[in-house]
Amino acid sequence: MGRFLAANEATPLSYAAVGCTRAPAPPPGFQVDHVRVRLGEGEDAWRAAVAALGRWEMFRLGWVRVFPPNADQREGSTVAVTIAHLGFYSLHACRVVFREEEHGDVERHGFAYGTTLAHAECGEERFLVEWDRQSDVVSYDLVAISRPAHPLARLGYPFTRWLQGRFREHSVAAMVQAVRG
Repeated sequence: MGRFLAANEATPLSYAAVGCTRAPAPPPGFQVDHVRVRLGEGEDAWRAAVAALGRWEMFRLGWVRVFPPNADQREGSTVAVTIAHLGFYSLHACRVVFREEEHGDVERHGFAYGTTLAHAECGEERFLVEWDRQSDVVSYDLVAISRPAHPLARLGYPFTRWLQGRFREHSVAAMVQAVRG
């Protein structure tokens, strides 16, 4: 894994629309997936959500993992994502493209990573926790904008979409468990 990361630290991103998970509309030809879930209420839930995001809890799923396990989430950091499926593991390189920090009536903490050329998909995924101080609600917000890049991902697109849906579902469950215990 270390060699894979070292070999892909300078690999270019596989898409031009960097920051597209912040945009009101996706680039043409990309699929948008968005899920938002209530994690809890109040400052304790907020602190737990920020800590869980920082530990990459949304990737501690058994069948999906990030390497290194406590990777830096600063802009420019490259991570490896492994996915177990169909009896084997696939390995993908992603790079953090922005961090999001807002303070005030609505607190936001998160980041987005984009796919490099060493990834079967092309696009960006944003992981965000938010605390609306007025309602006191803490939420996890996941946005993914993607399209297949590798020929096998295009060929197996229905399976690829199923895996993406499974990841969203399990990622949400992992964040809920991390915050609510």
